[in-house]
Amino acid sequence: MDVLHERCAALDIGKKNLKACVRTPSPSGRRSRRQEIRTFSTTTNALLELRDWLVAERVTLVVMEATGDYWRGAFYLLEDCLNVILVNAAHAKGLPGRKTDVADAAWLCQLGECGLLKASFVPPEPIRHLRDLTRYRSTLAGELAREAQRLEKELEDAGIKLSTVAPTSSGYPDGPCWRR
Repeated sequence: MDVLHERCAALDIGKKNLKACVRTPSPSGRRSRRQEIRTFSTTTNALLELRDWLVAERVTLVVMEATGDYWRGAFYLLEDCLNVILVNAAHAKGLPGRKTDVADAAWLCQLGECGLLKASFVPPEPIRHLRDLTRYRSTLAGELAREAQRLEKELEDAGIKLSTVAPTSSGYPDGPCWRR
């Protein structure tokens, strides 16, 4: 396979730590590659150490799988100074090769340096913030409705039928106006 990215890195991220693999040209030969794998914690200080190491190695591409939300911290910290792509884990696993849990980072790095991975869309920072706020607002609205239902149930258990007394045509499709 032809190498498209001479200096490539890949991250296999877990909850507590991550494996980082860097593949660079070997000083001994033209076609051979040097590979180094290190383990970093997922704390901010450790991620800053990772960033410094990748910059020192002059990495031009960083590849990471999108598994859960664990990728976010590393992605957000690295995206300012490095070319980082997020790939779908199912896409990387679907490509031929001997991919095991131990060699995930090395396998991703080999696929990345040959240009065999398709980057997932990660929206720009302002859109990410807007999405987070919108999701949080939806969560709060749902919590408010659940609390109102709990209060109504407690009142009904105490013999107070508030929903029969309070107006139900409040303009809201799902109940009394006191719920809002």
